[in-house]
Amino acid sequence: MNSIHSSPTFREPLGATFHIREVPIHGDTILAPMDGYSDWPFRSLCRELGSAMSYTEFIKVEKILSRSKQPAKRMYFTEPERPITFQIYGDDPDLILQAALQIQENNPDVIDLNMGCPAKTIADRGAGVGMMPTPLKIARTFRKLVKHLHVPVTGKIRLGWDRKKNYKLIARIVEEEGGSLIAVHGRTKEQRYAGNADWDAIAEVKSLVKIPVIGSGDVKTVADIDRMKAHTHVDAVMIGRGAIPNPWIFSRLDRDQVPPEMLKQTIRKHLARCVEFYGDEDGSRLFRKNAVQYVMMQHLTRDERKEVLKTRPSAEFLELLEKIYDSPILQT
Repeated sequence: MNSIHSSPTFREPLGATFHIREVPIHGDTILAPMDGYSDWPFRSLCRELGSAMSYTEFIKVEKILSRSKQPAKRMYFTEPERPITFQIYGDDPDLILQAALQIQENNPDVIDLNMGCPAKTIADRGAGVGMMPTPLKIARTFRKLVKHLHVPVTGKIRLGWDRKKNYKLIARIVEEEGGSLIAVHGRTKEQRYAGNADWDAIAEVKSLVKIPVIGSGDVKTVADIDRMKAHTHVDAVMIGRGAIPNPWIFSRLDRDQVPPEMLKQTIRKHLARCVEFYGDEDGSRLFRKNAVQYVMMQHLTRDERKEVLKTRPSAEFLELLEKIYDSPILQT
């Protein structure tokens, strides 16, 4: 499988929702970058269903510089996904710049710095949200990136590490140092994904900066999209966990509104892309985490759940799924 990497060119389109510098974005919902989920099979599917742009799974800068095979897999994309954003993370401004310069050769439309991941293994080493307690380092990093890259540079943040929230300071730094967009998840590092996302804080960021702002957190239904936009006035809404069982949310459909045939077509397409991308054995195995979401495991018997989780060839797995989602209980 070869990726299609040509230099991005944009004609000024009619009706762009907003721009990331000169890059037009059509639409106001975007799939969040999620480690283990926003790989090419799922990401490209969501893009076709209406996600306005694509973010890759985040890539560790040291992995990029080591010429590991993992970054190449994560940076794979096809032209219909454009605009495509490569998301990277690290804790050393110089290494971040070196890695960004290297991946820029693959012609992304945007390069994004992850300053929001709360995972202990990442944050505790000063990367992800672990960068937020070091605003001077963030300023230095963005200054370097903006000076040396020709593509727009953006950032994704949380509200801060804990109760000492410094999201307003970080947002101003990103803008002042030349960042072209900021995405804000309305929780702190310590909250992880618990409690309610603070939409008031996201609204503060939007009122504070002139660059586009994307809001993230607690968007699970179509109504939530409109509520967040009305409450925060963000340029777009980023959807993460809510999109895993319902990628159709990008087509403005809640899960219970998805017709059975559309469900089947999407599952077939997603499994086929997993097999194409990873091979039959790995593709079928990795697809299981999505399958259990698609078929709403809570409606299945214990034996049916065990069957879904068994390792099996993709054709046999698809046959099993056909039986499950044709069952009367999933048609109601």
